[in-house]
Amino acid sequence: MPKITEMFAFICEDKGPNDERVVALVGADMARVNSLKSYALDIAKKTGKKVKLIHFTNREDLEEIG
Repeated sequence: MPKITEMFAFICEDKGPNDERVVALVGADMARVNSLKSYALDIAKKTGKKVKLIHFTNREDLEEIG
């Protein structure tokens, strides 16, 4: 596996427009993201909230554990 330099996450609004949550779907490449889209659609249907795909590109290693 190559070093992870970017992340994609599916998020949705929680209690309001300035309150978001990750819906537990993340990936480090578009192949993984595409495989998760059906789950994101399911979550959107069940919650009645729009799910957004967000792309993060600024990696910062914060801590190493273990």
